[in-house]
Amino acid sequence: MPARTGAHAELAATLRAQDGVISRQQAYACGLTPDALVHRIRPGGPWQRMLPRVYVAQTGRPSPEQRDMAALLYAGPGSVITGAAALRALGVRTSAPRRIDVLVPAARRPGSVAFVAIHRTKRMPGVAIQGKRSYALAYRALADAARSVSDLGEVRALIAGAVQRRECLPEMLAAELRLGEIQGSARLRQVLAEVADGVRSAAEAEFRDLLRRAGLPMPMFNARLARADGGFIAVTDAWWAEAGVAAEIDSREWHLAPADWERTMRRHAEMISQGILVLHFSPGQIRSDPATVIAKITDALAAGRARPPLPISARPTC
Repeated sequence: MPARTGAHAELAATLRAQDGVISRQQAYACGLTPDALVHRIRPGGPWQRMLPRVYVAQTGRPSPEQRDMAALLYAGPGSVITGAAALRALGVRTSAPRRIDVLVPAARRPGSVAFVAIHRTKRMPGVAIQGKRSYALAYRALADAARSVSDLGEVRALIAGAVQRRECLPEMLAAELRLGEIQGSARLRQVLAEVADGVRSAAEAEFRDLLRRAGLPMPMFNARLARADGGFIAVTDAWWAEAGVAAEIDSREWHLAPADWERTMRRHAEMISQGILVLHFSPGQIRSDPATVIAKITDALAAGRARPPLPISARPTC
């Protein structure tokens, strides 16, 4: 059966709108016959099959956007990408997604297949639209990604990193935690509690765990320090007011630009000029040599308490 008049233009327009990806139903609706479709996806043909009943009009490796589009076409109308794949599309820093997590309304029952993981939900998220692709907003995508991760360190890196880079507000994540599924949320709940206490990175969370295990007094995290006259000194990662001791977790991960690193060094120098005992630890040292970290903090606290208190005020940063 020949294609109807205008079918070629309609097919081309659909492919342009959907990153070169099309479902079998759409192809037929555009006038492509079953025989013509089979001919295009034959071995050595110009198209290739990506998922059941979903194709891409090229022979090379599909792009991330094409994989996303294919996942949505497979899952059907109203589906939304969430988790790591959504975060990548939204520009939130994360590891490369191993799969594409797709939310579908609870009444729908498509099954997971290949690189697509289907999740039925009664609470579909707000969406960000990119072309014909729908992605869950960052706070839902972050929460869904965290629920799927079994390693606490990965959850810390994901959530604390996004909060520190201001890619998502802690309040939005907390609201999502209250409304979302309980299953798989224990690690997310723990990390959000750490963030509420002022912890802003995975390394700071590990540092807090170390202090707790050692029985050391808990500092104020991410404290904003000021002189007696109210003049700003610095924001430090950890602050023991009674001893005038500050600890800095020196990770290049949070100071990627040379100018940022230089500003960090100037901040350290300003703290020292105010009599603050400043300790420096790398994330690697916290993990591999905790005994030395504990010993240095213990000695610094003892030295700081043996002198008069510093005229410095502190309050947690927001």
